[in-house]
Amino acid sequence: MHYAILCYHSEDVVCAWSKEEDDAVMARLMVVHDRLIREGKLGPVARLLPTSTATTLRKTSEPALVIDGPFAETKEQLLGFYVVECRDLEDALDIARELGRANPGGCYEIRPIAVMFPGALSAPDAATA
Repeated sequence: MHYAILCYHSEDVVCAWSKEEDDAVMARLMVVHDRLIREGKLGPVARLLPTSTATTLRKTSEPALVIDGPFAETKEQLLGFYVVECRDLEDALDIARELGRANPGGCYEIRPIAVMFPGALSAPDAATA
C-alpha cells in the first residue's frame, strides 16, 4: 500500500530557521531517508516553497477565480510530502513518528493513495540544472 505523509508546520517558524538550523533538520531527515531508501520504502519527496509563492484556482464561479497565495488561512501550512510504500497504516505511522523525531513541531497527516503515472516527470539533467 502506498501512503502520502503530508508535512504540516508553521511556515513562520520554519522560514525563521537559520541556514544552520535548516541544515541540521535536513541532516536528521536524511538519516531517515537513507534507511527508507535501503528498505525500498521511499518514493517521491517534495519540499514545497513558501505559501507566498502559491497560486490558487477557486472553481466556485465561471470563469474560475485565480488568486495569489493559498486559499486556506491556517495556523500550519502544508510544507511538503513523502510517498512511502508500507505494509499497513501502522508501518506508515512508524515512519511518520521517525520523521517527527527528526523534525519536531508541526504534524503529519497520513493518507492512503492510489498511485497513477499518466505522465513522467524526470529529474533535470545535471548539465542544465
